[in-house]
Amino acid sequence: MIDATLLVIQGPEQGRRYELVPESMHVGRGGQNEIRVLDTEASRQHALLAWTDGDWVITDLDSSNGTYVNGRAIKTAVIRPGDQIQVGRTILLYTGDTQPREYSAGEKINLVARSSADDQSRIVSQAKPSENAAFGGWTQAGDNLQLLYRITEEVVSPTTSLDELLQRVLDLTLEAVGADRGCMLVADSKTDRIEPRVVAHRGSANVNERMPISTSIVEYVIYNGQGVRTSDAQHDSRFDTGQSIVKSGIREAMCVPMRGRYELMGVIYVDTTRSSVEMLGSLMGGRFNDQLLLMLLAIGRQSALAIENYRYQDALVTSERLAAIGQTITIMSHHIKNILQGLQGGGYLIDSGLKQKNDEMIRKGWGVVERNQNRIYNLVMDLLTFSKEREPRLTMSDISEVLRDVLELMEPRLTAASIQSAIVPAPATPLSLFDAEGFHRAILNIVTNAIDALDGQPNPRLEIRYGLDQAREQMWVEIEDNGPGIDDAELPRLFSLFESTKGFKGTGLGLAVSRKILQEHGGTISVRTKAGIGTSFRLEWPYQSEEAELSAE
Repeated sequence: MIDATLLVIQGPEQGRRYELVPESMHVGRGGQNEIRVLDTEASRQHALLAWTDGDWVITDLDSSNGTYVNGRAIKTAVIRPGDQIQVGRTILLYTGDTQPREYSAGEKINLVARSSADDQSRIVSQAKPSENAAFGGWTQAGDNLQLLYRITEEVVSPTTSLDELLQRVLDLTLEAVGADRGCMLVADSKTDRIEPRVVAHRGSANVNERMPISTSIVEYVIYNGQGVRTSDAQHDSRFDTGQSIVKSGIREAMCVPMRGRYELMGVIYVDTTRSSVEMLGSLMGGRFNDQLLLMLLAIGRQSALAIENYRYQDALVTSERLAAIGQTITIMSHHIKNILQGLQGGGYLIDSGLKQKNDEMIRKGWGVVERNQNRIYNLVMDLLTFSKEREPRLTMSDISEVLRDVLELMEPRLTAASIQSAIVPAPATPLSLFDAEGFHRAILNIVTNAIDALDGQPNPRLEIRYGLDQAREQMWVEIEDNGPGIDDAELPRLFSLFESTKGFKGTGLGLAVSRKILQEHGGTISVRTKAGIGTSFRLEWPYQSEEAELSAE
């Protein structure tokens, strides 16, 4: 079994990666799916991925909106590396090595020194990279126009690996120019050394034989920035049958620069081969011509731009990752410092109470310590919940028990702030399949925010309602307070990570964690607010009955 993944490149979970295992895997927004797609436009069981005879096969399970592979609706289709699967609004990129390489490109290449007697090929034509000239070559390419279009699509298609992209382009290039072997030599982004990156063969070329490449040709292309085409080695008087370049079966070769916007990214080298018997017994002309050289120049240009774009995106992602790490450390350090100061303050009161044998001071200090212990615990749990990809532990649970547990936990704060609280159930709300522990944290975060918002408000009130929308098959919970409301300017970033409307009191994690937990259940969280009236959060998620649990088993 080869390594294969699905990467979300568009949709609510952009950036998430699913590892494929050699068995049937269901795709959909339901909790029982191995590949859980948090997309309201995806069906609960949308499609099935199955490992069949060495290929991944995707089958649509009569979904509401259909399953698409590379933009085409399918019922069943074999997927290949680079294919895009659309489920609802979500697009997943399939990646995997259909032919895993157990060697480096350098191990398959034999760079022939220019001083070697084996390297005496004659350059018979050359051309500079020119968009106009390249387009002129395209118009003469005829049957190769479709291949050039495919190469263009490969260059601009998303990929998780530069080698994977270049390999696909090189495979198509050999087909486009009629070459038997090819290699891309790419400049290392750190050392600027141009080294073999990917190798490809087609037709009768011997894949087990090291591919000889003339360093004089490669260096000429690098230093002059021009594409070159060499003569047929069989007809070159400077070669004899005893030289290795003839023995290797090279008839002719082309080499072009991969010139980017600002610098040379490498070269593309292709050649044709024939067996020694064919070469000695035939006077056929070569396959390569100037029009194919122009075409290869155009491919080189596209490949260089693809390399530049990939490196730019890679650098951008790295930069953003480092910036996010720095931001996280700064924010967390600030909150942990505040908590530690609280612990120190409580410890000071306890120490003073022990010295003075003052039980009241000891109790007060211990209360401070307990509150800050809870703060650090909740901070760590929120961090773990948000940062960790997790599957909900679905069990038949009673949402009313979760709500009562939350209010019992917050009873000391509710009492201290004189907040009236109530739980209002809808008639005959059934048990449902959900992660009770996860929902406890999601609801606790919202209730904690509501209590903070009600601090100092006249006649503070907190009401929690819940029930089942049978028509939509959705469970729901509403948490409403009569606080000051949320400013309209804050609403767009309300659920953003590390964005808090409570200033130094908040971590900016609570609502982001709550939304993540709802999304893990295929649900949503929304807010209604009005200045001076209050705020209401509504949680909705698909209702799943006990029968659904039994059928999943």
